[in-house]
Amino acid sequence: MFDAMDVGLLSFIMSIVHKEWLLTNAQTGLISSISTVGMVCGGFYFGSLADRIGRKNTLIITLLTFSIGNLILAASPGFYVFLAIRFVVGMGLGGELPVAATYIADMYRGTKRSQMLILADSFWAVGWLVASFLSLLFTPVIGWRGILILTALAGFFALVLRRHIHEIHQAPKQANEWLATLKSEFKPWTLTLWLAWFMVMFSYYGMFMWLPSILVAKGYGIVNSFGYTTIIVVAQLPGYFCAAWLAKRIKVKYVFSIYMAGTAIGAIMFGQSTTALMIITAGCILSFFNLGAYGAIIALTPDLYESKIRGTMTGIAQGIGRIGAIIGPLLVGILMDHHSSVNFVFVIFMISLVIGAVAVLTLPAASRHKGA
Repeated sequence: MFDAMDVGLLSFIMSIVHKEWLLTNAQTGLISSISTVGMVCGGFYFGSLADRIGRKNTLIITLLTFSIGNLILAASPGFYVFLAIRFVVGMGLGGELPVAATYIADMYRGTKRSQMLILADSFWAVGWLVASFLSLLFTPVIGWRGILILTALAGFFALVLRRHIHEIHQAPKQANEWLATLKSEFKPWTLTLWLAWFMVMFSYYGMFMWLPSILVAKGYGIVNSFGYTTIIVVAQLPGYFCAAWLAKRIKVKYVFSIYMAGTAIGAIMFGQSTTALMIITAGCILSFFNLGAYGAIIALTPDLYESKIRGTMTGIAQGIGRIGAIIGPLLVGILMDHHSSVNFVFVIFMISLVIGAVAVLTLPAASRHKGA
């Protein structure tokens, strides 16, 4: 929830920073990009750190990294300092997600593990709703610097974690033990898993970051309204809940494939929307399925690896996915600069979603380390 709140608030304050510092569109876009690059690095680094020093300590470090980072960010004197600090904040954000997922995976077994991981990820939607309301209520009063200070208060949650979270995974006593396990567990299907992660985040960030702007340019100003944002985010919650319900009845990889196929249908509907009602309906379908797919792959990934390297491999997988999050919006911008049709852009996303759905079907049917 804190992670989503931070990302959501950044998207809301970017326009304010853009006007205050007289930034170009490219500079404003770089703020989002540098955050994502930080998340990629954070997933790689903190995921492996969780395997080496334990989940609890790493989780607290990541929380403090982006909380203290946001506090410092609020005092940024200019654009380039803002970028440097935002990279560090991004590292904390990118590290916290896979480490939290790994911790939950250590706590539960079987279908319960899958359900709890999906339900935990559903708080991403809650975080976006909190960000929307905080932005609406407080930004006009305390400005973007005040909002960042408010976000930094999440750091106090580290005290709760320190007292109530107990270490489950025992970190290897020697680094070579961790490296030996890492080498032995790197199977060919790991590349297939990375492909699925890439496609789900490529499609999500490509569609949700860029295409509303395209529709606004076509005259559908509703997609920039607070009400539209709230409806779309609220639609994510039943998507998560249904995915958790399905995870108890069928294999998680099938849940992911079903949701990716549903997202592909939503993408085609969105590309062909010609009325405000169609835009809202297609947007809800996209949110329902795309975020449910994200929850499903988070549930699937930690279950594929031994506990000794679970954090490392989950962090790398999410990092690979965030590379897709960088490329997706960039590709849409390039295509639109070349006057490609909206339908053509959505066909590309539909194909990527189908590729991701098929890729997951080749993964192992179930965890080989149920007791790990």
